[in-house]
Amino acid sequence: MTNAQTTVDPAEIAKFEAMAAEWWDVNGKFKPLHMLNPCRLDYITRQIAAEFGRDLAKDAPFEGLRILDIGCGGGLLCEPMARLGATIVGADAAERNIPVAKVHAEQSGLDIDYRFTTAEAMAEAGEQFDVVLNMEVVEHVADPLAYLTACQQLLKPGGLQICSTLNRNPKSYLMAIIGAEHIMRWLPKGTHEWSKFITPDELFELLTTSGMTPVDRKGFVFNPISWSWSISEKDLSVNYVTASTKPT
Repeated sequence: MTNAQTTVDPAEIAKFEAMAAEWWDVNGKFKPLHMLNPCRLDYITRQIAAEFGRDLAKDAPFEGLRILDIGCGGGLLCEPMARLGATIVGADAAERNIPVAKVHAEQSGLDIDYRFTTAEAMAEAGEQFDVVLNMEVVEHVADPLAYLTACQQLLKPGGLQICSTLNRNPKSYLMAIIGAEHIMRWLPKGTHEWSKFITPDELFELLTTSGMTPVDRKGFVFNPISWSWSISEKDLSVNYVTASTKPT
């Protein structure tokens, strides 16, 4: 890694390093992410298909697209992107995540380029991608604008960034901190810092300042009755996702 790690928060990295081996345990510490993943993938694939004119009904619809999953963890998004035909790079600043992701990809027969690195280091090296997946990372970095600027630099002109995070309001504190960490114990206590959560308007402003053009935002909503996630046009009160493009 280079010294361009301006936004890495060592305390945040340590949290995920401690959980690295559990990434693919659907009943482990990352159970909430496994539950959310189909909903995330639905949004991501639809946005990519719309932006690049791809037919999701075809085999390997993302063939020819170079995609970066920044903060890839154990590869929960990288593997489906590879199966859809994309050339995928998974990058994470938590070193212990990378061997876990590599082993699982090999066991799954997938060719994925996993790297222990940062967005800043990759931007400094001149890497370029058609799509940057930036999912549940921005609330963990030390400087969101610097981080998002590095992500913007990693995109080719006309490229697409999908960025999801957590809203900051009393409901998100109740659901994401009290509910997920203390009551349900889905995540270890202290996984999230409510003060680092970002409102949709704040994220749109950060994306715009970084050089992106926000084009969409939706909510990810958990239904405790059906025990499932869905995409909402209106409810962005806790988890939400955005799409933005880089001007040509």
